[in-house]
Amino acid sequence: MTTHLALLRGINVSGHKLIKMEDLRRCLEGVGFLNVRTYIQSGNVFVSSDEHDANKVANQIRDAIQQSFGYEVPVLIIGKEDLQACLERNRFLDEEGVDLKKLYVSFISTEVPDQMVTQLNLNFIEPDKIQLDGRRIYLKYHSSPANTKLDNKWIEKSMNVISTTRNWNTVNTLLKMFQQ
Repeated sequence: MTTHLALLRGINVSGHKLIKMEDLRRCLEGVGFLNVRTYIQSGNVFVSSDEHDANKVANQIRDAIQQSFGYEVPVLIIGKEDLQACLERNRFLDEEGVDLKKLYVSFISTEVPDQMVTQLNLNFIEPDKIQLDGRRIYLKYHSSPANTKLDNKWIEKSMNVISTTRNWNTVNTLLKMFQQ
């Protein structure tokens, strides 16, 4: 039995694609997932399954949501090691006096090739900062994510990926939940 963390993109945001977590749990249990647990309303769902392939699990969850709620929702499966890597590899944490409330992580569907990174117009997002790390992008906002050009839309359009972002507190809480 494998535990998977599914990050759902774009549910319960600004009144769009509303899904109650209790209904989501019932939906996923109904298609055979076990130990279904959610964390806050932004689409963080732990499921257990005999299926080890993350892509197959993502497709099962996406299809179940489409069938039950009528929404097409991108689903990214994140492993415990991905969350642990956030703690170990986020270089923003090395900065003296860093404000953890301004740190976020965008999880992306595929790794961005190095040559694409050099082609990005990072001046566009200043004074916000990013660090790429495989299928993770560490974000440090100058003021807040509400006042930035560095959002999921920019990431997805610039890098041709699916992206879903979580704040630093959520990333840490999800890692703790993986260990329960």
